[in-house]
Amino acid sequence: MTVQPSSTERDAGTGQPRWNPQQPSPMPFARYSHLVDRLQCELPDRQWPNRRIEQAPLWVPVDLRDGNQALIEPMDPRRKQRLFDLMVHVGFKEIEVGYPAASDSDFSFIRQLIEHDQIPDDVTIVVLTPARAELIGRTMEALQGAPRAILHLYNAVAPLWRSAVFGLDVAGTKQLAVSGARAIAQAAEGLEDRIRYEYSPESFSQTEREVSAEICNAVIDTWEPTPERPVVINLPATVESAGPHVYADQIEWMDRNLARRDAVILSTHPHNDRGEAVAATELALMAGAQRVEGCLFGNGERTGNVCLITLALNLYTQGVDPQLDLSDIDELVGTVEYSNRLPVNQRHPYAGELVYTSFSGTHQDAINKCFKAREKRSAETGIPIGELPWEMPYLPMDPRDVGRSYEAVIRVNSQSGKGGIAYLLASDHGLELPRPLQVEFSAQIQPIADQEGGEIASQTLWEIFESTYIRPESAHVVLRSSRTTQTSENEHGVEASVLIDGRERTISATGSGPLDAFVAALGTAGYELSIEQYHEHAIGTGSDVNAAAYIQVRHDGEIAWGVGIDRSIITASMHALLAALARAMAAKEA
Repeated sequence: MTVQPSSTERDAGTGQPRWNPQQPSPMPFARYSHLVDRLQCELPDRQWPNRRIEQAPLWVPVDLRDGNQALIEPMDPRRKQRLFDLMVHVGFKEIEVGYPAASDSDFSFIRQLIEHDQIPDDVTIVVLTPARAELIGRTMEALQGAPRAILHLYNAVAPLWRSAVFGLDVAGTKQLAVSGARAIAQAAEGLEDRIRYEYSPESFSQTEREVSAEICNAVIDTWEPTPERPVVINLPATVESAGPHVYADQIEWMDRNLARRDAVILSTHPHNDRGEAVAATELALMAGAQRVEGCLFGNGERTGNVCLITLALNLYTQGVDPQLDLSDIDELVGTVEYSNRLPVNQRHPYAGELVYTSFSGTHQDAINKCFKAREKRSAETGIPIGELPWEMPYLPMDPRDVGRSYEAVIRVNSQSGKGGIAYLLASDHGLELPRPLQVEFSAQIQPIADQEGGEIASQTLWEIFESTYIRPESAHVVLRSSRTTQTSENEHGVEASVLIDGRERTISATGSGPLDAFVAALGTAGYELSIEQYHEHAIGTGSDVNAAAYIQVRHDGEIAWGVGIDRSIITASMHALLAALARAMAAKEA
């Protein structure tokens, strides 16, 4: 049911209907207002809005654990291995690999990594365990022989979890965390050179900040970290329940109030329930976070974990080194889709199939012009195009940086215009259409696109262009061969063999140039015409080069364009002139 604006309430400026405050939405929005009041963090001297991200955080992909538990069909060992290998190749230095105490498949995979020496020297694996002694023991069994590992301890601390799920007060919740921290330290005794610790107050973003700080500081004191052997305090937005600015305030407050701060790596683990995980993470980094846990393309429970690829490339497009090799985005997409059995959305930032593609005519025109402007600037300055600062409308990043090409930047459908069509003919076929011809051909494509209702492929565009302007079916005169001579400094002669309505004939004449002479020769055969516009350019470079000619002629009151392509510019111009003549005659007959 949709509530319509009251017809009696209209905006004084626009005259448009306004919502009647006495007729609210039928949805029970008031049930949620208490969350806003409880989660808002009073931080009047907040500093994060004045900061900027200057360097990449420590990225920690959790696809193999957190992401895996959110799949309809969890990964088998082969798919896990392929994803782990990809993470290593990309450059992740900490990788969460499983929850061995809860899953035999996770236990077996971790043992496989350790026993087959598959963990590189600069990579640390992370394993999750709850704050229970028997599960900590199973976790340590899985890590036996690991060269480097982080034991990640967690327990939920928010009011609802405390009261309804565990039946504990704050003291009891803190004791659970401390006993778990103590059990981990005892289990890892003597392995301090290989095993470090991490603690997550699960549901942190829905917890009173004083309670979070009290519990985290108790765990820190139990572990007694040093700057040389720091611990990770990970503050998850287990359920994203407020705006990203609220999460940033919470992170900055904790940054100020954690014990032994120089011995703590402050980490975040945002979820995307409000669709704001990327924004929340970026603000959290400005607020003091140093580490980010997420999934490569955001897979995770409900609406997902934060997308690490989006975050990293957001930094990249701001001139910050992401410390990851993301130069082959299609390999990333293919491997994650294989491992997760889930598609990456076509509109996913940076990685989607269509994110570097414009269908809109105005977008296409702007992109086309700016590509040409970059070429001109490169030619004028001598700076290679690839070294120029990236400035392009509608494209925040050069597609080539992630292994994409310009071939799919512009595609044509019913929303497209002359710029997009011209771009495809230029990029795929080397044709640089004069602007009047762009306008004319676009008008011919528009009704076809409207009728088809979908995308028109570049090859289809070429076939239509070729049959319309290069080889029109209505041609009365076809060039077989020609010979040109220069009879004097200002006079040229042409002798051409042509087919006129299927019959071969030789025509000849002189003129101020070869094309002028050919026009005069056609006049001897009864075809009077004049050239209104003429354009030409080379197609290709070096020895493999053709010439393209674009000619607009006037014949018997009709004006028409024709196009010719040949290795000889004179021959290309003659073909273009005959194609234009054919189209003018067809227009007259119509």
